[in-house]
Amino acid sequence: MSTLPGAATRIPRWSTDPVPGNAVHEVPLPSWFPAELPGGVRPETALLAAHARVLAVLSGEPEVVTGYRPAPGALPVPRRIDTAVGSWQVLLDATGRPSEEPPDVPFETLLDPHGDAADLTGELVLTVGTVRGPGGPVLRLRYRTDVIDQACAARIGGYHVAALDALVAAPQAGPADRHLLSDDELHHQLTERDGPDRELPDVRFHELFERRVTAHPDAVAAELGDRRWTYRELNARANRLGRALLARGLTPEGPVAVVTERNLDWMASVLAVFKAGGAYLPIEPHFPAERIATTLSRAGCRLALTEPASTPNLDRALASLPGVGTVRVDDPALEALPGDDLGLEIGPDRLAYLYFTSGSTGVPKGAMCEHAGMLNHLLAKIEDFGIAEGQAVAQTAPQCFDISLWQLVAPLLVGGRTVLVEQDLILDVARYVDRLAGARVNVVQVVPSYLEVVLSYLDTHPRDLPDLHTVSTTGEALKADLAARFFAARPGVRLANAYGLTETSDDFTHAVLDRMPDHGRVPLGRPVRNTAVRVVDGDLVPVPLGAPGEIVCSGVCVGRGYIGDPERTRQAFTTDPYRPDRRLYRSGDHGRWLPDGTLEFLGRRDTQVKIRGFRIEIGEIENTLARVPGVRDGAVVVTERAGGAKHLVAFYAAPQPIEDTLLRERLAASLPGYMVPSEFHHRAALPLTANSKIDTKALTVLAAELGAEPSAAPGDGHEPPAGPTEQRIAGVVARVLDLPADRIDRRDHFFDLGGTSLSAVKVVVGLDRVVSLADVTRHPVLADLAAVVDGRVEAPGLATGHTSPH
Repeated sequence: MSTLPGAATRIPRWSTDPVPGNAVHEVPLPSWFPAELPGGVRPETALLAAHARVLAVLSGEPEVVTGYRPAPGALPVPRRIDTAVGSWQVLLDATGRPSEEPPDVPFETLLDPHGDAADLTGELVLTVGTVRGPGGPVLRLRYRTDVIDQACAARIGGYHVAALDALVAAPQAGPADRHLLSDDELHHQLTERDGPDRELPDVRFHELFERRVTAHPDAVAAELGDRRWTYRELNARANRLGRALLARGLTPEGPVAVVTERNLDWMASVLAVFKAGGAYLPIEPHFPAERIATTLSRAGCRLALTEPASTPNLDRALASLPGVGTVRVDDPALEALPGDDLGLEIGPDRLAYLYFTSGSTGVPKGAMCEHAGMLNHLLAKIEDFGIAEGQAVAQTAPQCFDISLWQLVAPLLVGGRTVLVEQDLILDVARYVDRLAGARVNVVQVVPSYLEVVLSYLDTHPRDLPDLHTVSTTGEALKADLAARFFAARPGVRLANAYGLTETSDDFTHAVLDRMPDHGRVPLGRPVRNTAVRVVDGDLVPVPLGAPGEIVCSGVCVGRGYIGDPERTRQAFTTDPYRPDRRLYRSGDHGRWLPDGTLEFLGRRDTQVKIRGFRIEIGEIENTLARVPGVRDGAVVVTERAGGAKHLVAFYAAPQPIEDTLLRERLAASLPGYMVPSEFHHRAALPLTANSKIDTKALTVLAAELGAEPSAAPGDGHEPPAGPTEQRIAGVVARVLDLPADRIDRRDHFFDLGGTSLSAVKVVVGLDRVVSLADVTRHPVLADLAAVVDGRVEAPGLATGHTSPH
């Protein structure tokens, strides 16, 4: 929807029944029109200023381009108008001056203040003209019915009248000071697009779990590989751990760090924290000690639940935090504690958990969410994804990813079963699919990039998954071609696109699809129960239906803010101006409403990105890079490769180049692996904009060019792949990383070429699993990997069916 130099300003495509043709809508103009305004402003100038303001609201861009007929019978000329000015008077002065725009600039709309601009030819989709009606002057809109419908045309006509009224009423006011929506449209957007209002049960989620324990204590609640815990066993384990926490001094809402692998004890530990009235704080045990220490400190955490295998990095972190105590899940003394329910009274507004996400200042943000919001989200997942008694949900997400929580506990509320899928299985697609089939999983959630890997595997290794009825995607934008591919491969399985943020108790919209929508786009869906979602301008006023704006959310799902960080809380959280009893969260994401009542995602307009489903603030990486000795300045940008996979690329200014390995090690010491850039590029100085800021747009273009550089002819010293095995591997690597095959050197390091753990999985699939993920990780140099292959299978066979023993 953005306006680029020389580009037409797009108006929203809004039609519930798009059919070819033209139609007309008329709206009476204000009674003063066409009288001359004070100061000698001509009515056609006022109409052009109002038209520009309408286009700015419809496009979401302050600078707009429209066609304009300057005199009766004259040829239309393009007019580029900047509406981001101090007042209507300034805008009127600008529109009253002749245009200097080149005549070949395209435009979608045409304004003719001298008559009825009837022709809808070329790129025109809407013309606006003035005619004399029986009761006075009329604004006549002609529009293409395959672009907008009658209701949309009526709204656009109303916006013009509202803009004219605004400029006459307060010429010294800013054009953006007053919204253009009618009372009916404003009411519709504030009420009729909300999720269903439904009363939440006056219990906490763990109490619903305890009811299920009573109802069927011997049913399987969770499984990991060959291990299974019944509802009775899981509950007793969690109760003993909860009592141990209370004995160590846990206070209401006290944060408890759970530092374990994704296993059954993790599940019991999470339940224990909730039962004991604490706030769950997930920490992955392999995170750098520095980051663990920062998280514990910012959360004010005094207790950690952990296990022997997860303590090395935690112990190093605790060396600087002597006041933090630990409870070991393997402590023999736990068996002496009672296993019955704790029965503590915990209100719906009590703090339930904290998730730390990447922060632009270099310090992670701890988002706080309450029990009511958590329960609301769990019930929405159960309802919309069709999770029922006896059904199984796959738990696959890492602990620090907020979706891990619903995957872990939602089945427990309805008598279902949680299937914890080990990380090594997730990174081995064949074994992952085997687990889904063997465990009879009904619901699974993945990021779109991993869904693409699974579909690629199933294309060559067809497999029935008769129990699977819903696949959910989240964390990244789901592209239409991948969704269409899914429905072609898995007819009868629903695809649920989920959208939300950590600060809003996870997802607040769901689009549960059984086929591609007719409009060919994958929407974010509709708001879940007890949630209001709006698309607004900078003043939190809803923008016109179909226009782009910021997605905001209010209701029970909105959390408290960021722990110990009132300034960043103030920037993102506020009171809902239309429902003062509710908190409102500003997502920073941009979207628009579609005619079918669903929400569409349009991207972000800040430095936040999502890589492999994880939300990342570019600023946090840049600040960490700047702390590396020798680095004077740094910038990180995102580039895409084949299949839409996003990669982080770092540029740094330094007197001398620094070894990439050293840079990676320095960043990995305090950042999770998914935040470490895959490429580092040295420059004597980074490019700057006219106002002396780092030119990230130029760097983004440069990153794309550098990624394409391997297409050049190999230089001296290039060693092409030798033999059929190396050539086969080089071909697969080139395809996965979107590199020219003739650029691949037999000494190339897979991860230095931009490979990630996910692209390594694609290589494994592309080689028909003759190597494992561990092989690629341990032998990332192409020639070394080929030697591993040649030691297992006869070259040049690399035959399908030969698999790694790992």
